[in-house]
Amino acid sequence: MTQRLKPTPATLATLKPMIDFSHYCEVGLEPALCELVKIRASQINGCARCLHMHVADARKAGETEERLHLLAGWRESPLYSERERAALEWTEALTHIAETRAPDEAYAPVKRLFSEEEQIKLTMLIGAINAWNRLNVGFRIPHPVAAGKRAA
Repeated sequence: MTQRLKPTPATLATLKPMIDFSHYCEVGLEPALCELVKIRASQINGCARCLHMHVADARKAGETEERLHLLAGWRESPLYSERERAALEWTEALTHIAETRAPDEAYAPVKRLFSEEEQIKLTMLIGAINAWNRLNVGFRIPHPVAAGKRAA
């Protein structure tokens, strides 16, 4: 994989509004739920940089290894709350929107379990992480690799 764009002070300045927007989307939502949403969208989109970042952030926030490892199979695991399940279903529906068209079955639990403001914030958060995934995957931005950990 060859990186297509190297971040510079100019590109970082261009991204500042997106960074601020991403932080704003999380205000009023549980930090753990936000990280699960960001990780799940990044799993679907194959964004290693975002996975690296958000798994580390989730761990720092106290998320368990078991829940992180089982996130891709959240439907088959009893480890996620009803609210987390609703957010994850909505995340998948919106991340795959061209195929799903955001069905009523995915929205109904979000409507029931989240206030209107939270619904908007959650939806904006999903949009933001999908945008970050597209930037990182599109420009082939690598995740950090500790010295000695690179594959042979």
